[in-house]
Amino acid sequence: MITHDPSEYIRGIQQILISDKKKIGFLFGAGSSLALKNKTSLTVPAIGKMTSEIVEEVGEIDAKYKTALLEIKEELGEKNFNIETILSNLEQKVSFIGKSILNSLNKDEFADLIKRIKKEVRKKVSVHQVDLCNIASKKEFRQIVTKDIVSELVQTDFANWIGQAERKYPIEVFTTNYDFLFELGLEHKDIPYYDGFCGSLRAFFNPESVEDFSFLSNQTKLWKIHGSLGWHFDKDTEKIMRVSPDDDDILIYPSTLKYKDSKKQPYESLMDRLSNFLKQDDAILITCGYSWGDEHINSRIISALKTNKSSHVIGLIFDKYDKIDKNANVFKIALDNPKVSVYASRSAVIGRNYGKWKLKSEPSKDDTVNLNLYFDEDGAIDLSEEIKKETKGEEIWTGKGEFILPDFGKLIKFLNSMVSDNEIKNLGENVKK
Repeated sequence: MITHDPSEYIRGIQQILISDKKKIGFLFGAGSSLALKNKTSLTVPAIGKMTSEIVEEVGEIDAKYKTALLEIKEELGEKNFNIETILSNLEQKVSFIGKSILNSLNKDEFADLIKRIKKEVRKKVSVHQVDLCNIASKKEFRQIVTKDIVSELVQTDFANWIGQAERKYPIEVFTTNYDFLFELGLEHKDIPYYDGFCGSLRAFFNPESVEDFSFLSNQTKLWKIHGSLGWHFDKDTEKIMRVSPDDDDILIYPSTLKYKDSKKQPYESLMDRLSNFLKQDDAILITCGYSWGDEHINSRIISALKTNKSSHVIGLIFDKYDKIDKNANVFKIALDNPKVSVYASRSAVIGRNYGKWKLKSEPSKDDTVNLNLYFDEDGAIDLSEEIKKETKGEEIWTGKGEFILPDFGKLIKFLNSMVSDNEIKNLGENVKK
């Protein structure tokens, strides 16, 4: 049976991350917005929680909506009932309903229900704002959270690594998330970054600059490939503008229509950037919090890898609570493509070989400190049959355990540990001089 030693492959990842020859990119999905550093950390609800909250809130607006959503839940089955399947179901029905009635709703009511659900999605991801009340005017208003809260974001720790790591090529961050958590972190750490928008008073999306790798070549890049709060289509100028978020934000909502929407601007330019990034020599894309469930993204990644011999993708898959097996779609992708490696919590596909994580040799106490940054060893197995008689059992070390870097928070802690190591190393070299 094939096994993979995490300590061997982690050294490869470390070398990649400190190499000046490599072009490093990250693709972060919804899982990165769930990461908690402590109790004050801002997080976006997971899809299950978001679904139940939105269904309840929209159902309270109108009894018809509550009835319709209950019927749709029965149609889809509880296991498949989530924001993506709900919106897909509603959008399909509104497209062919005509003058008929379905789920007790007519066409206008279906359209209104879709609009209300999308509005609730935007509210759920707007965690960068807090509701306040001006006592004097008795008016409610919203403002961006304080710097004390921003300082405790995992995304801020990620920005810290970007700012400290010495690199020839800037870090490229691709994300499917709409929220402002990465922006908050980067700006808190004073990291200059570019997201495709130019200008100040009425910032506009500039597709030509997204295509140009020499444009602001020293700045970190933040590409929000499913859109962002505050992105609008301005009918007057026919441009994509960045303004204050409201109900007209243009986002690729989680539904089957996202595949069609992804072919429109600005999404097409952003997806082209992802493809072209991977077509570069020595490009490495690390995914985290991304389940590999978006076929329009997967197809771009796989297609780009076919055109370059030196690019590679490392997919970190968080399956701690919902284990995946060899038949999972993401493993099948890696089994078919040697340029894709998939690291899950208990197993991995590396070089098209599926195997469980297992250390080849028992680490020393000193090695365990570093090991704990990326691997959580299982306890030794007690082989004694006399445990009940209180005799000392014989324990055997297994080498098995959990690879923890698919957890976004653990990944960022690991990245920052390398910065500390490099600083200590540099201090030592300066002393020798």
